[in-house]
Amino acid sequence: MIPLSSYLTLGAIMFAISIAGIFINRKNVIIILMCIELMLLAVNINFIAFSYFMGDVAGQVFVFFILTVAAAEAAIGLAILVVLFRNRRTINVAELDSMKG
Repeated sequence: MIPLSSYLTLGAIMFAISIAGIFINRKNVIIILMCIELMLLAVNINFIAFSYFMGDVAGQVFVFFILTVAAAEAAIGLAILVVLFRNRRTINVAELDSMKG
């Protein structure tokens, strides 16, 4: 049986990688969205690990709600990204900061 600390270490490593990805790469919107998804998956691993080791199903049920929100966020984020690319011809965050009507 794998101990709880292994799951928590994996979740912490994934969360740290996602935070580093957001702060290091501020140019590409797609990578920022992928880092946010990785952050949500790291939190889900912690929820499932605690839920399993405590014998409570509430954490596993809560993961389904987080996955639903993550799927909606990915779909809406990519739709906004496609519209921005069609209008501006770039996905560089530095060039998307100005709002022009």
